[in-house]
Amino acid sequence: MKDFGLVVIGAHFGVWLQDKVTKYKNKEILLVEPVPYNNRILKDNYFKQKNISICTNAVFSENKTKNFYFVKEDSIHKLGKHWASGIGSFDKQHILNHKNKRFKITEDDIEKIEIEFITFNNLVDKYEIKSIDSLQIDVEGAEFEILNSIDYKKTDIKNLQFESKHFDGTFLEGTKLETIKQKLINNGFKLTQLDKENILAKK
Repeated sequence: MKDFGLVVIGAHFGVWLQDKVTKYKNKEILLVEPVPYNNRILKDNYFKQKNISICTNAVFSENKTKNFYFVKEDSIHKLGKHWASGIGSFDKQHILNHKNKRFKITEDDIEKIEIEFITFNNLVDKYEIKSIDSLQIDVEGAEFEILNSIDYKKTDIKNLQFESKHFDGTFLEGTKLETIKQKLINNGFKLTQLDKENILAKK
């Protein structure tokens, strides 16, 4: 079993992770990213760094093969929003719900692939994770499924940062978020609202 400095579920293409990757350069790092073109960038950027593992699975509350949706690489420039490459989801409607006057996404902009979803606990077993200094989760609405399924006694997680804005549906926060907050508190975490979108749970 190994001690990990950083585990990121929903690593995108890594542009916002550079400081943390540098911070944990002497520890094991795991970057999880199922969107193919983002995963390709991560592999190209970090293939020389032996402490970094890159996983192409999606993480969910159960192990199964299912559909995964994301914005087509060719549509990102047309849509005019760089963050469009980061809204992969098991729910196609979640992506379409981002449509507004400045982001005119349609079904033609969405690609579907079939991938293997694994649980967090299977991820822990796969990469022999004993402890995590910093766990980050940004998975476009699947945060509840992951956080609710973690065995917090099995894996020592010191800091856990997660996106909260899609907990109960696209741009909705409600009872699911409150359930997870209480579960984290019951497992010894203190919660801090970092900004409108992210919460830090720290032991």
